[in-house]
Amino acid sequence: MPRQSAGILLYRKINQDLEVFLVHPGGPYFANKDVGAWTIPKGEFTDDEEALTAAQREFKEETGQTVEGNFIQLQSIKQKGGKIVHAWAVEGNIAHEAIISNTFKMEYPYKSGKWISVPEVDKGAWFTADEARSRINPAQSAFIDELVLIIHNNNSPING
Repeated sequence: MPRQSAGILLYRKINQDLEVFLVHPGGPYFANKDVGAWTIPKGEFTDDEEALTAAQREFKEETGQTVEGNFIQLQSIKQKGGKIVHAWAVEGNIAHEAIISNTFKMEYPYKSGKWISVPEVDKGAWFTADEARSRINPAQSAFIDELVLIIHNNNSPING
């Protein structure tokens, strides 16, 4: 069975503009990467856990904040490495500058025997849909496209 993750695509409407919340992975491998490195807050889970429950847990672990509301299940995607990502969109708002992420230990440099503790997420930000598409992991841009389509189909006048 391929690895699987679950995550939340948080969005808000500012005047007529749609904005989505993305996070940037922490650690030395992503320190100087921007385009294509951002992601929805997400994490791995097993078949023993409900995917939406996992998505909410991961959002809390990576941002220190919780979200509630009407969760809209989006179509799952397959990332380049084969991981399946399940996602839910929900309208809400969080303070991106106040995120607090959990940490993990990694060997760095690789095979050096030295272990460092790094945050899973080093920053979060709100982006317009167009800007988010250029920053997010390419496979995950489908989540933004689907959200824009859903909002337009609900006759909500937004720019996306």
